Amino acid sequence: MMNRALNQGVQAGRNEPVMSDQELNNLFDQPAAQNRNAGPQTADRAMTYDDVMMKTGVLFTILLAGAVLGWFVPPLAFPAMLIALVLGLVNAFKKEPSKALIIGYASFEGVFLGGISSMFETMFPGIVIQAVLATLCVFGVMLALFKFKGVRYGSKMKKFMMIAIGGYAIFSLINFGIAMMTGTGGARSVPINIMGFEMPLGVIIGIVATVLAAMTLIMDFQMIEQGVKQRIPEKYSWMCAFSLMVTLVWLYIEILRLISYFRN
Repeated sequence: MMNRALNQGVQAGRNEPVMSDQELNNLFDQPAAQNRNAGPQTADRAMTYDDVMMKTGVLFTILLAGAVLGWFVPPLAFPAMLIALVLGLVNAFKKEPSKALIIGYASFEGVFLGGISSMFETMFPGIVIQAVLATLCVFGVMLALFKFKGVRYGSKMKKFMMIAIGGYAIFSLINFGIAMMTGTGGARSVPINIMGFEMPLGVIIGIVATVLAAMTLIMDFQMIEQGVKQRIPEKYSWMCAFSLMVTLVWLYIEILRLISYFRN
């Protein structure tokens, strides 16, 4: 009865041929058009903020799982660091994001992070929770500046940041090599005298690196915002989450090291 009434309404309103009851039933039984095309649409759909948040949550869960292992087995920190460094460079220079490589990086970086955190905690009890809280505070402040104050970087500022980050990365690698060969802290352990106060050069370097890492968060937020606005493919949410994780890990390590100088 309902099908016949619907047919009559369609015929009267649009002067179209009447469909049989069976044809109407077949029409209503078919899946919706968007469901039939869900496969291609899902593969090509645009990235959203939720995508980035979800991927970031997944990566940090994996990172924390690896950190638990590193915390209880600190000797794994050094080999995990080398593997994470290689995976990080591969991910940074890949044109297309690789979910497997990004997850692999999070795993090994977590082991490294847990290992060095355990070592610092042994030397300076309570330092890890201080570094974690400080990292979260810096993250919150930079997010608020980005969201409410409208802080954005222009092309010149982006170039400056890339040069500064690259320069610091080269310095860190060279300093790490010196530290391994000499058994010291490298250039960071060199004492300097400022206004009558003697302190290691690492304090100045740590402050500069912490500020640089904090400023890099703005670049990450801006990259995510532009990606969503330009409707880039959803797969790039993995790259955005990877970049955000790398910056937060860098910020945490710098704060951890900086606090250790003041605690020493």
